[in-house]
Amino acid sequence: MMLAGWGRYPRADCRVIAARSQADVLATVAAETSLIARGNGRAYGDAALNPAATLNLCRDDRFIAFDEASGVLTAAAGALLADILDCLVPRGWFPPVTPGTKFVTLGGMLAADVHGKNHHKAGTIGDHVESLDLALADGRVVRCSREDNAPLFAATLGGMGLTGVILGAQLKLQRIESAYVRQETLRARDLDAIMDLFEASRDWTYTVAWIDCLARGRDLGRALLYRGEHARNDELPARRRAAPFTLPVRRTRRMPVDFPAVMLNRWTVAAFNRFFYRASRPGTAIVDYDRFFYPLDTIHEWNRMYGSGGFVQYQCVLPKAASRAGLSALLDRIAAAGAGSFLSVLKLLGPGRGMLSFPMEGYTLALDFRADPANLALLTELDAIVAAHGGRVYLAKDARIAAGDFRQSYAGLNDFAAVRNAVDPARKFASLQSRRLGL
Repeated sequence: MMLAGWGRYPRADCRVIAARSQADVLATVAAETSLIARGNGRAYGDAALNPAATLNLCRDDRFIAFDEASGVLTAAAGALLADILDCLVPRGWFPPVTPGTKFVTLGGMLAADVHGKNHHKAGTIGDHVESLDLALADGRVVRCSREDNAPLFAATLGGMGLTGVILGAQLKLQRIESAYVRQETLRARDLDAIMDLFEASRDWTYTVAWIDCLARGRDLGRALLYRGEHARNDELPARRRAAPFTLPVRRTRRMPVDFPAVMLNRWTVAAFNRFFYRASRPGTAIVDYDRFFYPLDTIHEWNRMYGSGGFVQYQCVLPKAASRAGLSALLDRIAAAGAGSFLSVLKLLGPGRGMLSFPMEGYTLALDFRADPANLALLTELDAIVAAHGGRVYLAKDARIAAGDFRQSYAGLNDFAAVRNAVDPARKFASLQSRRLGL
């Protein structure tokens, strides 16, 4: 069947095999000479595409155990984050790290070593994994942790499924008193102001900024900072305190058709961005966790907004010392091209873990571009800016970076290759992305 990532670019005709159990996974690994595991398809590009065999793990979505005392969840790789939230938030537990969508699998989160709005304090999801079970190319199943098979554990977190098939994991959750977040909204008039606000907000658990990617001149980098803390029961409105884990009813909508390309242009995006910046009022509010962490999940198939040709989400990170200059150069070039998106996100990250995990200490910028020739050429220019400032792009979002640019930006690549050579010398586990990048 034709498959794509969330960006709907590129597309590939893939032979899809559904796994309902560990036995199904092992049988497929034994039978195939080339394959890649796939969760819910929320990697944006070609990381979970293999025309020869794409192994869909969503059917094995079991919760195996939950320790109420420690908060450790044991679950199969196909378990959906949305189901984890539905089951465990009412019991007073929340994931220690979450990406911007809840429609991802546990295995997918580990393969991408996802980060969230709290990376500067909590690190990546891998920092909270007690252990994971991995099916290797030779048919063995091994348990990996910081104590057992530690190099393989480190390579698998962020390894994009190239070390083996993640079968399941033990993840330690955090206690919460309610399903709500105390959110504070602040305005920043330009790039210097928003970076200063991030630095002044380091004590907050969650920080993220919407940034106007088309603002120029003295408005370059104007932004809205959202910072948050899990709300205590006594911070809730009185009407919520008796049922602090009950969420308000929210309507979901579905994007019914692919938007025409003409709908997304520099004038519509610039007009929206000006309106959004001016209409957003600074202040404090108590919001439910869905609204704070997953605002786009209320619009199913929102990826159709970019048209039938799909889009690329470009996410890069720049080291702290080079972030101000690098972000200025990126935003200048994007604004000059008039090719930005409605949703452009800036976050402050803490130190990274190495190998293929994306974060490094510095600032990460993410925004969407319709997948057309002009924008793809622009992204190559952005790659050069990122490389010149010592940064790198996020493999979970990537659909087109050149192998040379990728290899220069990941210092842990040789360590990753050594581990992979030991467990999969024939490169049984491969994707269109890994082949494009020469992994």
